Amino acid sequence: MGRACWVFVTLWWLAATSAWAAEVHDVRLWRAPDHTRIVFDLTGPAEHKLITLDNPSRIVLDISDVALKASMAGLKLDDTPIGNIRSGIREGDDLRVVFDMNAGVKPRSFALKANAQAGDRLVLDLYDLQAASASQPPPVTRQVDAGGRRDLIVAIDAGHGGEDPGALGPNRLREKDVVLAISKELYALFEREPGFKPTLIRSGDYYVSLAGRRELARKRQADLFVSIHADAFTKPQANGASVYALSTKGATSTAARYLAQRENAADLIGGVNLSDKDDVLAGVLADLSMTSTLDTSLKMGGSVLGRMDAIARLHKRSVEQAGFAVLKSPDIPSILVETGFISNPAEARRLSTRSYQQQMARAIHAGIRDWFSQHPPAGTLLAWQRQQGGQQYTIARGDTLSDIAQRFNVSVTDLKSANGMSDTRIMVGQTLKIPTS
Repeated sequence: MGRACWVFVTLWWLAATSAWAAEVHDVRLWRAPDHTRIVFDLTGPAEHKLITLDNPSRIVLDISDVALKASMAGLKLDDTPIGNIRSGIREGDDLRVVFDMNAGVKPRSFALKANAQAGDRLVLDLYDLQAASASQPPPVTRQVDAGGRRDLIVAIDAGHGGEDPGALGPNRLREKDVVLAISKELYALFEREPGFKPTLIRSGDYYVSLAGRRELARKRQADLFVSIHADAFTKPQANGASVYALSTKGATSTAARYLAQRENAADLIGGVNLSDKDDVLAGVLADLSMTSTLDTSLKMGGSVLGRMDAIARLHKRSVEQAGFAVLKSPDIPSILVETGFISNPAEARRLSTRSYQQQMARAIHAGIRDWFSQHPPAGTLLAWQRQQGGQQYTIARGDTLSDIAQRFNVSVTDLKSANGMSDTRIMVGQTLKIPTS
């Protein structure tokens, strides 16, 4: 090939490849209870513009100097407000994506820069206009019986979700899937436990912001927030389960933030409105609230850690403290449970099995129940039962007497004696009196 011809081919190649500054190499969609998220994975940064059109209702996304190299035909639009997605090229090298809408939404778009885990992304969130969508779970309220005795609400938070897979283990095991499975098992345990009302912060494969998780727990009047995760480390040898509470430094900064916001947000700390308090009193109330919340979190975490010790190797034998953003609720005791190292092949194998997920859920459940049984908040069913000298438990499918005895930290002998039983046979639906341990 002659030099002139080679130069021509090179210039042609440069012109062809520089026509688009970046490419869309994947498009992903998730449905959350209150919005639909679409993520465009890019090979580089790109500018974009969002347009809304009526009659018919459309959302238009114009992305500058980008080529679409991914198919959107496989995106599942069921249970979303999107009827159809179309795309085309405008003004030579700009990508236009048109969303034909079946329902009204409030769109929001933003770009995410590349990091160690993912490349450049463009995110489009379509928030439902209606107060509650058909896929949204019913509102959680504190159930109160005829005697004024309410249930304890436990907010169960499965970490990560949606476009955030969390840590990755062998054989494409994803943290978001493992922790959601454990969270659902934990939910089922509390659902059949008298005196408790569980709520899932994330019930499917979608992302909830860290602040959004805390706000959902508060909105649902949670007595406890427990966040479920699976750890990862650069070395596969790292192993063991952990429980975290908020660090003292994090508690101090959280109290300061709430104080700074009190004039505008009129936020509540421990049920007390700070907006009408002077600086000194507000500071004292905030400090007392955070101190009490952190103390309960540490003791609750210790109870959970003690139960986990029976089924897993512990990474540390005491509750650790760190400034996790998800734990920064000033008036809701909050713990974060690392169920194991998903980066460790042996622990990843266990975490991927339903049997171990159930074991882990039972340990977390037992630790929480142990604490609340000994320290029930006033006005709750558990507090009333403790005053009466014991609790009651209705037997569910799969229960054994030894499991129930372990769950309530009593001996099988005492359990049989309290219920006048001559053997260990039990029946589904049978109610047992739980003696005080």
